[in-house]
Amino acid sequence: MPQRKNLSLLLFCPNYSSAACLFLISFFGVICCKCQAADEVPTIRVGIIGLDTSHAAAFTKELNKSEATDLGPRLRVVAAYPFGSRDIESSASRIPAITAEMKALGVEIVDSVADLLKRVDCVLLETNDGKLHLQQATEVFASKKPVFIDKPVAASLPDVLAIFQAAKESGTPMFSSSSLRYGGNVQAIRNGLVGKVLGCDAFSPCSLEPSHSDLYWYGIHGVESLFTCMGPGCESVTRVSTENFDVVTGKWSDGRIGTFRGIRTGTSGYGGTAFGDKGIVALEKFQGYKPLVLVISDFFRTKQVPVAAEETIEIYAFMEAAAESKRQGGIPISLESVIAKSQKIAK
Repeated sequence: MPQRKNLSLLLFCPNYSSAACLFLISFFGVICCKCQAADEVPTIRVGIIGLDTSHAAAFTKELNKSEATDLGPRLRVVAAYPFGSRDIESSASRIPAITAEMKALGVEIVDSVADLLKRVDCVLLETNDGKLHLQQATEVFASKKPVFIDKPVAASLPDVLAIFQAAKESGTPMFSSSSLRYGGNVQAIRNGLVGKVLGCDAFSPCSLEPSHSDLYWYGIHGVESLFTCMGPGCESVTRVSTENFDVVTGKWSDGRIGTFRGIRTGTSGYGGTAFGDKGIVALEKFQGYKPLVLVISDFFRTKQVPVAAEETIEIYAFMEAAAESKRQGGIPISLESVIAKSQKIAK
């Protein structure tokens, strides 16, 4: 006669007391779901590359609040590799303080990307310096672990194309986005708040970093808002640029026009106006990182990419076409031409 301790039974017992559950486990060998230890809750381990941006700590605080949901396990940032820019002073100077903050949050600091990948299931590539992204992302792609690449995808369009191609060839789920894609009401505008979007004027701060294509460094925020509202399909770009301001006008293939205003002096912020066939509404102000972090969480759980690679590539081609227009005195530049030129370099 088989002994009771060998019984294999999964008992769901929400109405039992903890003492009763313990008795069942000890006497019958029963597993009681209510009595599972907290550390048995399924957890996706997240690693961060790059502690030269405030996003690292901000995202960690949001992610580590998560709980298991119908979409899957909870998420926890468990390890971080601190580098990170070494030659952009505004970024490199942040590393010591952000590293200390991450340690205080209980995150293990490791010595290399390889060490990080041994400890985690997925990756936030947060390095503020886009020049390092191709090298760091390629190392992650070799592990095939899902990765979110924070803005900018890279410092140049050839590197942007190379990163997306490497992700595709390795079969690694990857996406990139500014937090402005998910802030305020831009998603509602894209999904019909003003009917068909006929045009959009977006603005944001637009500080420049000489090692990056002009708008990649910070103008990306306003450009991402513009594309979230308008959708893809931009054909050509013209740019008017002065020391303190930029105005970039994009012409879409269906005749719509969208503009981005970059601000480097005076009162700044994030916003704009969307024009639709059923209304005109202002883009709401930036409302923090939580909406983006929720999207990243769902991505890590499902491995379903929320932003198509083609749309993100078009955003960066728009900004590179703007840089080329500036170089050529404000003439229209096609996105197709800058992509073709960059593909030759990226190979």
